[in-house]
Amino acid sequence: MNIALIIIFAFAIIALYLGIRATHGKKMSMDEFATGNKGFGTLFVFLLTAGEVYTTFSFLGGSGWAYSNGAAAFYVPAYITLAYVLSYWIAPKIWRFSKENHVISQPAYFAARYKSPVLGLVVSFLGAIAMIPYIVIQLKGLGIIVSEASYGAINSVVASTIGAIIITIYVIISGIHGSAWTAILKDIMILIVIVFLGVYIPYHYFGGIQPLFEAVQQVRPESLVLSSTGLSIPWFISTILLNAFGFYLLPNTFSVTISASGTKALKRNAITLPLYTLLLLFVFFIGFAAMIQIPGLQGAEGDLSLLRLTIDTFNPWVVGIVGAAGLLTALVPASVMLMSASIGLMSGFYKLVRPTATDRQQLAASKGFVLIIIAIAFIFTITGGDALAILNIMSYALISQLVPALIFSFYGTNILNKYGVMSGIAVAVFYIAYMTITSSKLNTFFENIPSQINDLNLGAVALVLNLIVGLIVSVCTKSIVKKEEQKVLIKEEIINEV
Repeated sequence: MNIALIIIFAFAIIALYLGIRATHGKKMSMDEFATGNKGFGTLFVFLLTAGEVYTTFSFLGGSGWAYSNGAAAFYVPAYITLAYVLSYWIAPKIWRFSKENHVISQPAYFAARYKSPVLGLVVSFLGAIAMIPYIVIQLKGLGIIVSEASYGAINSVVASTIGAIIITIYVIISGIHGSAWTAILKDIMILIVIVFLGVYIPYHYFGGIQPLFEAVQQVRPESLVLSSTGLSIPWFISTILLNAFGFYLLPNTFSVTISASGTKALKRNAITLPLYTLLLLFVFFIGFAAMIQIPGLQGAEGDLSLLRLTIDTFNPWVVGIVGAAGLLTALVPASVMLMSASIGLMSGFYKLVRPTATDRQQLAASKGFVLIIIAIAFIFTITGGDALAILNIMSYALISQLVPALIFSFYGTNILNKYGVMSGIAVAVFYIAYMTITSSKLNTFFENIPSQINDLNLGAVALVLNLIVGLIVSVCTKSIVKKEEQKVLIKEEIINEV
């Protein structure tokens, strides 16, 4: 067993210990399991929210995107920063309603806002569909990181298996508390490793960051600007806007938001988190450096650029520390994703079927969904396949279709009602699924459409359709909703009189 593998395993054991230890002294109820009894202060909210940014995508995909697609990679810090800015106004509104109405999950929020358990069911399945590919990405990334950093001493499937077991154990035992405590270790490691690599590698090979980009300018000048078609300016802008609004609609980020102790913690994080996002630039520096130092990586191999360059540059013990940091970037986000998806299915599906379920039964159901979701994700992890690739492309576009429902939920009007929300989502999901499965674009149907429109993000186009259909259906069903509300009021009056 080499020193790199020993270091990686040591950090895996520490993460497992922290995840289990996090529940010490706490009586685990449903609210405690899902939201930490809405008691997380600024620091834990910061760490958990940042944990959803610095995943294996940031570790592998960030440098890989810079390596393969150049300037297009800068959409990532752009949309994340904008998402944090928007959260200054959005997150406190979500938190207040959740606190006042004892909401512990995203499906429960929408079900309560629109007085529709069926909408809660729709949101729970939409969230689970969106989360499973992300969990798979973390498990696959974990396997790649451990396998590469251990110099092939451990197989990627074995590493993914061990990671899945660790995540499952501390999620079932500690819920969101386990993720919060392991996030502390993870963010310390990420801060040290990413800044060190992002500064050392450019200076080691090129004498600085400016000389690095001068070298890239000579070898691949096209990588420093956006393409005229495809990953173009319209794609860049539409993707930033879609992802920024959709970021806080990911079930895992939503769960972190409602776990805060108050609105001050959320606003402080909205101010400070954009600064933390600057760390992604160091990841891109590594990708651009790898473009020069290890050329020729094709397709998915681009995601290995950070690890390959690290192995070529440093001794095994440094590689082990980098591998350990990469391991933690998989464990923390995957655990929150797993937990939020399971809580969503419990509150959206299980409580619809068993409305009288006790707190203990709800907790047991949530843990059961944890096992089901991780089993599905693990199967996709070891088998891969086209189905996973399609789901991965669709996931962010799908979850972003909740944006109209969220925005209109903040206002005391019935401009968009439950029928409009569900109809808009249905049309958007059908559009996204069809366009993704058939690999179609707008010019498939409109040959002469300008490239500026054709390059728009798929989810952004679906969002426009969603809003139009939702508003039309809401207007057409306004009288129906009004009659339903009157019936509910009559029932409540009869119950009060009795």
